[in-house]
This record gives sequence, C-alpha cells and structure tokens, in this order.
Amino acid sequence: MVSFAAVRPRPDGATLNAPHQVFDERERAVVAGRSKGRTFDEVGKALGLSRERVRQVQSGTRKRLVVMADMVQDSWRERLRTVGAGVATPRGDFAATLGIVDHVLLDELLAVAGLAAPRTWAGPLRGWWSADPGALGSALRRLIDAAPFRGDDLGRAASEAGLPAGLPLTWLLSHSESRLALSADGHWVRRKARGRDAAYLWLLEAGRPCRAEELLAPMAATTAAAVREALRRDDRFRQIRPEGTWALVEWTHLRASPYASAVEAMVSVVTESGPLSRAQLFARVTELYPVTPWRLKQCLLSDQLGETPDGFVDLVSRGACPFEEEEPVRPDTMAVEGEVLGMRLPVNADILRGSGVNVHAWLTWRLGLRRAPMSRTFTTPGDHSPLVVRRGTSSAQLSSLRRHALELEVTDGCVLAVLLRLDDGTARVGHGCVPETCPSRRAPTAATPAVNAAASSPAVPAQPEGH
Repeated sequence: MVSFAAVRPRPDGATLNAPHQVFDERERAVVAGRSKGRTFDEVGKALGLSRERVRQVQSGTRKRLVVMADMVQDSWRERLRTVGAGVATPRGDFAATLGIVDHVLLDELLAVAGLAAPRTWAGPLRGWWSADPGALGSALRRLIDAAPFRGDDLGRAASEAGLPAGLPLTWLLSHSESRLALSADGHWVRRKARGRDAAYLWLLEAGRPCRAEELLAPMAATTAAAVREALRRDDRFRQIRPEGTWALVEWTHLRASPYASAVEAMVSVVTESGPLSRAQLFARVTELYPVTPWRLKQCLLSDQLGETPDGFVDLVSRGACPFEEEEPVRPDTMAVEGEVLGMRLPVNADILRGSGVNVHAWLTWRLGLRRAPMSRTFTTPGDHSPLVVRRGTSSAQLSSLRRHALELEVTDGCVLAVLLRLDDGTARVGHGCVPETCPSRRAPTAATPAVNAAASSPAVPAQPEGH
C-alpha cells in the first residue's frame, strides 16, 4: 500500500511531507495554532489577522491538503477512522499508518476524517484522537468506579477499565476536576471519601482488624471518635465486638456481632425476652454488644423502647410509654427569650468542611426532640440550605453551617451566633465574635486563606505534551 511518505514529488516539488513548498509561514502558523486548541481570535491576535481571515486561511489550507491526500490514497479517511476506533489513539499511530512526518498537517486530515480529541474533565486531550470523543470519558468513569486502589495498581485498573497504554493518567487523575486524588500514601482515593477510602486500603494491606487509633494517620483524622463516626456511615466497614476493632465487611471469616448498634441489640433482647428491668436488660445487652452503661442509658431514648406501668423496659409497639429524659442543665452558650433561642458556636474544622456539629443535649430537649431519632428543620434567608437539628441516641447535631461560615469569612477560633425562631421555624446566622478579640479581624490576611482553603480545589497542573 502506498504511503504519503513514499509518493513522488509533483512537478512543483510538493509532497505532504514537504509542506514548506506548498504552504507559506502564515498558513502553517494558523494551522499550528488551531491544532493546539487556540481560538480564531487568539491565533489572529498573534498574527495580526482578523478572526474571519484566520478562518479563511485555515479553510483554504485544509482544502488544498485534502486534494493532495486524495492524489496519494483515496482510502485515507477510512484508514484513519479504523485506527481511531478505540477510546483514544496517540497521534503517532496515525502518522505511522499514513507515513506522515508533519503532525501539524496530520491534525487537519484527522479532523476532515471525522476524528476529534477525546473529551475529559480536563478538556480535550491534545495529541490523542478518537472517532468517538466521548468514549474516553466513559472509560475514565469506569476507572473511578473501581477506586480506591493502590498507586502501583493504577496500570492494572486502567487496563481493566479499557484505557489504552500511554495515556497521561497521573495528570488526568490529579486534575482539579477529577473525582480521584492521590493520598499521602501514594494511593488513589475518591476526593469526597478520602479518609474512608484510605482506611479501606490500610485495612486491606494490614489484613487484620484495627483499632480506631491505628487509623488516625491514614485517615488524617484528629480523634478516634471521628474515625468511628466516619466508618459507621460506610457499609464497607464493620465493628468487631467485644474487641471494638474495625474490619472490612468482605472479610466473612471474622467473628462479628450480628447487631449493627447497641440500640439494635437492646431492641432484639427485649423483643425475645419480653419486659425486663433496667439491670437485667443492661446485663444481657452487654454480653452481646459490650458498651458503657452511659451508652446503654442513652439507647433507652430510642423511639422503639419505653417503660411499662410497673417500671420495666418493653417495646413501644407493645404499649410501653416512650422514655423522656429530664431537662439537662442549660449551658451558658445557649439562651431563650420569648420565641427566640440563641446559641454561640465556636468555629472549628467540622464547620468549615461541612460536617455536622455536635451541640449540647439541652437544645434538642428544648426543641421537643425527646426521643431518637428525631429532627427539626429551620429555614434560612436566601438560597442557603436549611439548618437541621438532629437528636440521636448518643448525641445531638446541628448542620449545615459551612456556607454561612464562608460568607461571613470567619476562621478557626471565631464564634458563630445562631438564632432559631421557635414560632415560625426560621433561623439566622451571624458573626458572634467580640471585635477586639476576633481571630479573623486580628489577622485579616491570614483568616481568609484559612477559610478559602476549605472550599478551594488544588491548582490545575499543566497538561503534558501530546504524542
């Protein structure tokens, strides 16, 4: 089969690999600029041409190039489309197929043949071409669905997802728009589940259950309580009782409690045994699901459990009256005046990253959230998400304050003033610091980056050179 490189020169000395004899410097500069993804306006500004003139130069150059290609091989379009049938093919493969050395001219022929740069979250992947530009994005999504995985497993995972060898995967996955990120251990984890994915890989490598304290470093967590709370919300993990260690659900060989929580164990005991005294109930539950007496007392606030007229614990569904705790002591940071309840909350990392913030149980008692689980929602002005107060069996939480904190430009150590109207279910959030002692006002240049860091993404790295 005749290649473009093998064709004999025309009488005027032109071949596809001698473009300087057919196209002048301006025409080549236009084609090269457009090949790099620059707009007509950008190319025109660099060359001192109008946008329309740049378009005309490229169109004319492309027509002449196509005529030359047709003189050499009538089936060049079909050959290019065959090579580009995969999710992404490097430019060099097309050049080898047609014997073209000049890649700038090759890009014009590829466009005429109906091929385009594959689309990714980082934009078009320059230097690569495909007859189906969306296929690469689909393959990358399959790769993300396989996460998390170790750094040295990237090649295997990419191959299983249908991605060709040679792709600049590290650059693509490190891009700010990517749903994956590189952990401190060099593994690929999901951006929105970094800590839990890191814990999954840590346990997978350890091959044994670990205590929450062992997972502090890989999860970049500050407390063991934060580790336990995160793992409880992920169905890939389970807690092994009575040791209290954490394991992977896929480890079916390990002995584990059949109960997901102390509440579930308590309800199961009462269901099977009937009404029990608190002492009897606590003793039996501790054998099945070892927790502290304080935690067992909190479990009684579940909406499934109640007290019989003779003082035993039974199911609410069997007629027991739900438990209600006595009013807790009101903390100094909360107050009520008429129908307005106010509180002062210190700004911390949980607020800045959007996590629910633990609040004193007096708040939920005052709102009438006497059993668990219960919640109450307060609307806020504008397009902010509503504030939600939730009562659980072991804690009370308030969310979501992150956007308020960002707009108020508070920083770690500041105070938020939250006002809840009990009559109409509305809320307002303000900056509650005393001006003279406000951390953000003492160091205005340092406060804003601290808040912005919680909301911003990593810088976009430069795209690597194409093939």
